[in-house]
Amino acid sequence: MKKKTIVLSGIAFVFTAALVAKAIIFTVPKSPEFIELSQTQVSAQPSYQSGCETFPASAPLDRNGELSVLVWNIYKQQNEGWKKALIELSNKTDLVLLQEASLTPELKEFVVNKRYSAELVRAFDVFDTSAGVLSLAKEQALRVCAHTAVEPWLRLPKSALLSEYPLSNGQELMVINIHAINFTIGTEDYQQQIASLSKEVSRHSGPMIIAGDFNTWSEARLATLRKQVEELDMKEVIFSPDERMRFMTGLALDHIFYRGLDIKEARSIKSHASDHNPLQAIFSLKKQ
Repeated sequence: MKKKTIVLSGIAFVFTAALVAKAIIFTVPKSPEFIELSQTQVSAQPSYQSGCETFPASAPLDRNGELSVLVWNIYKQQNEGWKKALIELSNKTDLVLLQEASLTPELKEFVVNKRYSAELVRAFDVFDTSAGVLSLAKEQALRVCAHTAVEPWLRLPKSALLSEYPLSNGQELMVINIHAINFTIGTEDYQQQIASLSKEVSRHSGPMIIAGDFNTWSEARLATLRKQVEELDMKEVIFSPDERMRFMTGLALDHIFYRGLDIKEARSIKSHASDHNPLQAIFSLKKQ
């Protein structure tokens, strides 16, 4: 009995220590927040806004009816060469959707130098540095909305950003940049996150792109995701070559889904600048 008591006390101590460490290392906002990075100086402290924000009308996001997109989980910029790779991959790219972006001075500098309009969702802070999904575009979004969903076990949020952009054919493009919940038993929490976002955009009748790191490491998760996007009448991009990161099950974790657009080409190439490989796609607008 004494041995059992010691073991239980040890487990309680480790659990308590983990909670204390989390409280010291991580800061989690009470509600979804985002920052408009293009209006922020590199050295300035971030100023976050809650929920949604509407912006003045801007120029069309596409270039003469074509739209180039980059989707990449950049692993909080922990690998060497991330900045060089991001500069090269984003060259002449209209829309860049990043997951696991860490708001370091280097990343701020990249945004400022590229003159992107950019919004980062504050999923959480690690030692006062915010991390979450980051959407960058060559033109300002008409509207953005921050979303978060808490990991059931880790109690740290995953994030998503909804953005709307004008197109040259008079339509508005809805974009969801998502980093999906990862650590769950079953698919209930995962399904709730995807369903919540799907409900948010269900009234949008125009073209749409949903992309990011969906953490589809099981057949059940992949089936849940596909059911939701099919209800939105969306198609999945096929990549050639396809070097997307795969779980031990052989399933890819990153995806791009679309509707109301035509896909011209798509590829996923190898990169050592992150633990995920980047996804690139070029779409063309449908004539109205």
